[in-house]
Amino acid sequence: MHTPKIHRRRLLQAAVLLAAPTARAATVPALASSAAAGPASDPFAPSPRDGWRVFELRTRIALAGNAGAARVWVPVPSFEDDAWVMPMGSVWQGNARAATLWQDPRSGARLVEARWEPGTAAPTLEVRSRVATRDRAIDLTRPGRPAPLDAASRRRYTAPTRLLPTDGIVRRTALQITHGAEGDLAKARAIYEWIVVNTERDPKVRGCGTGDIRFMLMTRDLKGKCADLNALYVGLARSIGLPARDYYGIRVAASKFGYKSLGASGDVTHAQHCRAEVWLDDYGWVPVDPADVRKVVLEERPGLTLASPVVADARRTLFGAWEMNWVPYNCAQDIALPDGAKLPFLMYPQGRDGDGALDSLDAQAFSYRIESRELTGTVAV
Repeated sequence: MHTPKIHRRRLLQAAVLLAAPTARAATVPALASSAAAGPASDPFAPSPRDGWRVFELRTRIALAGNAGAARVWVPVPSFEDDAWVMPMGSVWQGNARAATLWQDPRSGARLVEARWEPGTAAPTLEVRSRVATRDRAIDLTRPGRPAPLDAASRRRYTAPTRLLPTDGIVRRTALQITHGAEGDLAKARAIYEWIVVNTERDPKVRGCGTGDIRFMLMTRDLKGKCADLNALYVGLARSIGLPARDYYGIRVAASKFGYKSLGASGDVTHAQHCRAEVWLDDYGWVPVDPADVRKVVLEERPGLTLASPVVADARRTLFGAWEMNWVPYNCAQDIALPDGAKLPFLMYPQGRDGDGALDSLDAQAFSYRIESRELTGTVAV
């Protein structure tokens, strides 16, 4: 087993966070059981006052033996913000000839890269990561004085990417949506509401979608999944000068507010989820997730519309708040893997064997399994 070096401050934080079960952790089973009956009577109101939770993710790779060499890349939690997410390190083991932690020099996204010799009978790898999260909620009725966004970050998060152009139909659409809106908060909210009203979640889309927003707007086919709908938010915001970014991650626990469509636990192999964030000068980074509003409409229970109370509650909450039963891996776009393969984003395990690239969206054929659990005792990564 390989254990990377972890900064002493992180270990001290982990010890504090994991010193003993909290009263809130003890209530999780009851909250989780209420999810089956639909959203609870309590309002959907994530709050950082609820404290930190710690989750462990295990990704298990078991490739079929073949005559060719094999390589696999497993994303691990990389993004850190002391207010709401703290990666606590990753360890890995298996029968690879070599396995190392690799970091993208441009975005900071991290992954575990493993390589097997030709003829390895049963290539295996297990990657275990731990991360602490805390709910987010921005009070948009009280402007503050956050530290200004630095110039490099502003350039990065207003720049176009291969699938998120900021000119042409994207900018024209954003200008139409925000016409008459004054100030960055009003513009950011107008884009959010437009996406909630005009898009739909399409269950037939593979994985989380592709995020090709120009194609969506040109064809007027505004259906998709989270990597489509939240990418649309980011691209529209960037096109009018609002810094915005996507986070690529995975759901790790049931919703404590009872939304069965907004949580996953145990086997989370198919629970990947992309979220979005927008920078507002008086508030800093503000979490948004219009895609999850459309997910509630489609999946929470049959017959829901935007007027349904359970949807209205999610719609109100998901502009400014996130329940952190979800772990971000990174916010990398247009990323190149160590072998040179280029991806629009990194959210799924990637691999290559003697026959070519493995299908990252077909976990069974790949094959991989991802599991999550919440930790409540004293643990050292």
